[in-house]
Amino acid sequence: MLCYIGQVSLYCFLGAAAPFLVSLMCNYHRFQFYGSFYLLPIIYFLLINAIVGLVYKKNTYKIAVRSVNLGFLLALGVYIRLVAPDHIQIFGLYMCTMSIFHYSEFLCMANIQPKLVSADSFVINHSVQYTIAALTSWVEFFVEAYFFPDLKTKFWLSHIGLVVCIIGELLRKAAMLTASSNFNHLVQCEKVEGHILVTHGVYSIFRHPSYVGWFYWSIGTQVILLNPLCIIAYTIASWTFFRERILIEEIMLLNFFGQQYCDYQEKVRTGLPFIDGYKI
Repeated sequence: MLCYIGQVSLYCFLGAAAPFLVSLMCNYHRFQFYGSFYLLPIIYFLLINAIVGLVYKKNTYKIAVRSVNLGFLLALGVYIRLVAPDHIQIFGLYMCTMSIFHYSEFLCMANIQPKLVSADSFVINHSVQYTIAALTSWVEFFVEAYFFPDLKTKFWLSHIGLVVCIIGELLRKAAMLTASSNFNHLVQCEKVEGHILVTHGVYSIFRHPSYVGWFYWSIGTQVILLNPLCIIAYTIASWTFFRERILIEEIMLLNFFGQQYCDYQEKVRTGLPFIDGYKI
């Protein structure tokens, strides 16, 4: 059963997304003619955040407000995809993808690691580099949308990026759920009691399926946005990040499991191109 804080987050996420989406679906044609294209989402955003601030306090508020805003982001993404000009619509798909990824990170952790789950489990503030990368992609998108609007209307290519994101997302979440209590967002330096080496399910295909999923998901987000520069930059940056991360993690895993992990390395690849990990 989902823990209390997980239930709160789910109610907040769905509670923020559902009313806006239902209203949009029921009044789709009217929305296209409202002069309040920007005003309507702003009012709704302020309203739901005010409600959360009144209902929840302290640590619960930190979880609730992030969940509400990610739910709003999902609804806003659908709104933009349906109502915005053609060359902006794919940004709505991107917003939906980001919303679902970050909320599902938290929800999975609330399910498999309820004692460790926190506001950081959304991995929204993953790192300074992650934030800079996101901001850079937004700048590229809007600059190119302004000067080269036709570039942002290749919907068939953007949808390929969406499929890549969905596959990456499913692989990562399958890895988290398969590892269960053995999964952690942070590389562990000490072996905790009950920590076992997971080698079944998606771990029988890749040694690091959660990283494989995240790697392709990150590239897919830029294909959705049709950002040619960031597709290249994200590929290089993500590959470099995961190469270093896997190197550090495998040193720890070899210390934890010794020969058992060596045997696992011989049978199963990392899953990321040209990354072999750390081998003795």
